[in-house]
Amino acid sequence: MTLFELTGFQRDLLVVIAGLDQPSGQTIKENIEDDAGVDINHGRLYPNLDTLVNQGLVEKGQLDRRTNYYEITADGKEALQDRESWEREYIEEVVA
Repeated sequence: MTLFELTGFQRDLLVVIAGLDQPSGQTIKENIEDDAGVDINHGRLYPNLDTLVNQGLVEKGQLDRRTNYYEITADGKEALQDRESWEREYIEEVVA
């Protein structure tokens, strides 16, 4: 699985999850809403989180009976690193 196969929103979710310590879905939602200034409904958030879990990029665990947490996997970290390297190749040309 490469990050090219994900939507931009899914990549954003992965980045936020990587930067937080086992965030809940609500915490992920709040971070993206605060940073991007957009409202995200549950009908958009949770299916996209499930896609990341199904692709093996994120693990889903349970904090309590009502709250799940999400954590980036080794494959997710590798995919982000590969994407960052790819982006850097093009961005360095513009910034230099």
